[in-house]
Amino acid sequence: MKLLHLDSSITGEDSVSRQLTAGIVDHLRAADPSLEVSYRDLVADPIAHLTMGLLPAASPDSRAVLDQFLASDVVVIGAPMYNFTLPSQLKAWLDRILIRGETFAYGPEGPVGLAAGKRAIIALSRGGVYSGGAPYAQYEHAETYLKAVFGFIGITPEIVVAEGLAVGPEQRAEAVDSANATIDRLAA
Repeated sequence: MKLLHLDSSITGEDSVSRQLTAGIVDHLRAADPSLEVSYRDLVADPIAHLTMGLLPAASPDSRAVLDQFLASDVVVIGAPMYNFTLPSQLKAWLDRILIRGETFAYGPEGPVGLAAGKRAIIALSRGGVYSGGAPYAQYEHAETYLKAVFGFIGITPEIVVAEGLAVGPEQRAEAVDSANATIDRLAA
């Protein structure tokens, strides 16, 4: 089984999403030591923002990104929420995998996801609280976007959330503990 591990946080060692993706990969690797893991740091090894010349049909680099995704059984993604949405580094990667005829098609009933059968686990970190009935829930556009994008290509992502990280040290610790407990409950 092949796993693709992606991180997109700009905060390096202080990144909660990076800590969580590492925990997810460790959890899955413990259950299956033969797991083949590929890693890409989208900050250290960025993908250029999309242009017509960089679509996978025209660009070997973009084709390689798409092929790596297509060859993976599991994708683990670190997705911090910046300014109410996801990092542009992650968006550039998503632009390489959302390709008509490769990961989705249009049929008589509308769009059809072609990537069904893959597993996506997203480690989402947020400085504020945006879940449930939080006053700023309407400003959350990272989790909703990622669910929509992966759903469009036929994948229902599993989301591990740590939020309220900037509220204070106690809230941060509780959020990380809660996210780690979610990781421990993930099916292996």
